[in-house]
Amino acid sequence: MKRKYVLISVSGRRCMGLLHAQHVSSEGWDIMLEDLHSMVHFKAVLSSQNILKHLPGFGKMTSDAGSDALVHLHCTSNLEDLHSADVIIEAIVESEDVKRKLFSELDKIAKASCILASNTSSISITRLASATNRPQQVIGMHFMNPPPIMRLVEIVRGADTSDASLSFPCASGIFRFGKTVICSQDYPGFIVNRILMPMNEAFYTLYTGVASEEDVDTGMKLGTNHPMGPLELADFIGLDVCLSIMKIQHGGLGDGRYAPSPLLVQYVDAGRLGRKRGIGVYSYRKAAKETSLSGRL
Repeated sequence: MKRKYVLISVSGRRCMGLLHAQHVSSEGWDIMLEDLHSMVHFKAVLSSQNILKHLPGFGKMTSDAGSDALVHLHCTSNLEDLHSADVIIEAIVESEDVKRKLFSELDKIAKASCILASNTSSISITRLASATNRPQQVIGMHFMNPPPIMRLVEIVRGADTSDASLSFPCASGIFRFGKTVICSQDYPGFIVNRILMPMNEAFYTLYTGVASEEDVDTGMKLGTNHPMGPLELADFIGLDVCLSIMKIQHGGLGDGRYAPSPLLVQYVDAGRLGRKRGIGVYSYRKAAKETSLSGRL
């Protein structure tokens, strides 16, 4: 019997959830993509077909493999359909309360041997696990965005996560296709965001008028060989997501390095959330760029 990988994707993270499904379906796993709105399922399949066809261009899979991946993708709007899953990975909104509620529901539905995993960039796996009766089978599985292209996955160990659960992702073959796995203990920000988010200093540099957006990013790209500048990357991640991560890290670590810049807070308050909204630090709209807020608090 084939193993089944199940991905939960609801409002706020549908795009990320679909990209997870695309990657893992290409590994030969059966996918049950759960969402509360059936129309999303239809759009998801169409988007999968479009993106999977283009992945060979990134050198990630052959054209035949991309087509075969679609065979493994199924949709449902009923959590009860996840009862036979070997592993359930949620990719829902980055809210601890919402995730804990879902994990509590999944704990009642999933079979006893099922691994519950959270794609979170900063929320405590230990606290999510405490919402279940299987804390030893709860792990963090933080995919970098976009999952079909980015090679890294962070596996996060909660306080009660067992060795078997921690080793499951690699042993099961989920990451067979070109992924590199790193393991982190359950502290705010894990590894990547723990190191990345102090680059909030880029916002302070902009806020205090040291340099323009373009010069900050160009300096880091050409001076340190980063593929994207920190402000450009923040727009790509989503400024609201960056702010949320920083608040969690600042509260959890009590370190002033993680205090978000007032400029970042103002951008989020103004709805300038980055590429997904068409404007963040930079404007991505076809119309003329709006006047920058930088240095004008």
